[in-house]
Amino acid sequence: MKEIEGGCFCGAVRYRARGKPRNTMVCHCTSCRRITGSPVVAWITVAREEFRFTRGKPAEFRSSPPVRRTFCAKCGTPLTYEHDDSPETIDLTTCSQDAPAAFPPTHHSWLEDNVGWVRFGDGLPEFAQFRPG
Repeated sequence: MKEIEGGCFCGAVRYRARGKPRNTMVCHCTSCRRITGSPVVAWITVAREEFRFTRGKPAEFRSSPPVRRTFCAKCGTPLTYEHDDSPETIDLTTCSQDAPAAFPPTHHSWLEDNVGWVRFGDGLPEFAQFRPG
């Protein structure tokens, strides 16, 4: 079974997940942009039961009523995203992983919120909001 390991920039918080990601994507939504200070954020989705923090405890907050996000309180690295409507999964910031190239994105979501000067040209499918299905 594939192990995914990662953590924050300063090393205070580390995590591990097992199994194959259920989803990989690049998000262009306003909340992800504002929380990271970046024009886009890459995510992978894994089974919640296969995920755990292995070092430290991240800080957390609700960025909207159904969404809980975690980050390192020492260095600020965004780590996870959980939605109340999907309690069986957790999203991990792709670039907080030790090997982010292992899980390239399959699509772009929330292009309706895209910053006008961001253009990828990578040929991946693009969706105004969520990917259907």
